[in-house]
Amino acid sequence: MVVIIRIGVKNPIITGNEDAKHKTMSNASFIVQGNCRLSGEITPQGAKNEALQVISAVLLTDQLVTITNIPDIIDVQRLIKLLKGLGVKVNRLDKNSYTFQADDIDLDFFASKAYLEEAKKIRGSVMLMGPLLARFGRAFLPKPGGDKIGRRRLDTHFHGFIKLGAEFKYVEESDEFFLDGGNLSGTYIHMEEISVTGTANVVMAASITEGVTTIYNAACEPYLQQLCRMLSSMGAKIEGTGSNLLKITGVEKLGGCDHRILPDMIEIGSLIGLAAMTKSGITIKNTQHKHLGIIPHTFQKLGIQLNIDGDDIVIPQQDLYEIQNFIDGSILTIYDAPWPGFTPDLLSIVLVTATQAKGSILIHQKMFESRLFFVDKLIDMGAQIILCDPHRATVIGLERKSQLRGIRMSSPDIRAGVSLLIAALSANSTSQIDNIQQIDRGYENIDLRLNSLGAEIERISS
Repeated sequence: MVVIIRIGVKNPIITGNEDAKHKTMSNASFIVQGNCRLSGEITPQGAKNEALQVISAVLLTDQLVTITNIPDIIDVQRLIKLLKGLGVKVNRLDKNSYTFQADDIDLDFFASKAYLEEAKKIRGSVMLMGPLLARFGRAFLPKPGGDKIGRRRLDTHFHGFIKLGAEFKYVEESDEFFLDGGNLSGTYIHMEEISVTGTANVVMAASITEGVTTIYNAACEPYLQQLCRMLSSMGAKIEGTGSNLLKITGVEKLGGCDHRILPDMIEIGSLIGLAAMTKSGITIKNTQHKHLGIIPHTFQKLGIQLNIDGDDIVIPQQDLYEIQNFIDGSILTIYDAPWPGFTPDLLSIVLVTATQAKGSILIHQKMFESRLFFVDKLIDMGAQIILCDPHRATVIGLERKSQLRGIRMSSPDIRAGVSLLIAALSANSTSQIDNIQQIDRGYENIDLRLNSLGAEIERISS
């Protein structure tokens, strides 16, 4: 295969499947040229958070499942690698489409060193537990990894499984979790927190567990709704999709299906913020706008102009945007909340976008106590930010009177990493972003795709 990659130019040429090689450069960094102006059209990738759920769900059936619009990102590839280790037959139809068939599962893979090492690398591996527990009667998981954004407890998952009748064991010395599902039955579950992945895990387990399971205080994010639709197309009996009260009547077995993943609403929000920060005019294609909730409106509160054209979002070039105040004149506060509230994954993007706005804003990150700690890097770039505590930061917009300056920095997690990339593209000089594997975990070929719009981002081995 001939592979051609041109990095750091406006129109990268990519042939074949070399983008997998492009992403796997270890200890990679981005060299980012500032003063960026973008133009053109971009189509968002498939949704990372939905992909991890629906790909896990293929374990619930021995029939063929086809999933399209799968993002080609590190976290998804790691999950698919785990499925292959379990014996799932995986066939890649094209770059973003796969078939899966879990008709010959090797449960002994649980005991292998390969499973231990791979499952620890991705937090999404926790969603294999529900399908394995319900279909095969047992599940095992080492403590998963993922973003370093504070405590992300798994209690909600295990409490749900225990309510269904599973026996739970935690080995503290090795940080390993064991579940025995020999006596599962439907029940009433009041979720102690609105956990998207916790709800997804219990829904998957309950779909083939005898009896009726009612889940109150369930998450209802679009990705969870998509999982419920997929399971229903496989033969599951689920009532209340889109609400916080789900009723699942267990069936004996599920069949195959075809499923298409939604566009990634986090990438869509990231692109809106990027366009505003760099005074760029771009069109985001095929956004499935009806599934975006209050995301567009929240960016409009920052003064960002955007127009909805069918399923496209058109962001005109804008020299200055002004943050709104509340009706009584007090400072605007944006905070995360369970759906249909504002997603926590976009607070980092809102924060960096506010640094060049006119006005001030309070960002309140309620869910994760370490997610705002990347603001020290923005302060080093010249941003005016007061970190009030681990959960709150006040941003005083620079009103375009002073550009951010380029520096060398490191990406602490997926969303902070893209926020730093946005800051670097808007800066007055060159920046270097290290640890970009974090960005690659959630954004498909972000450098090549932005270069095609006019950015100048070079991937190097650091």
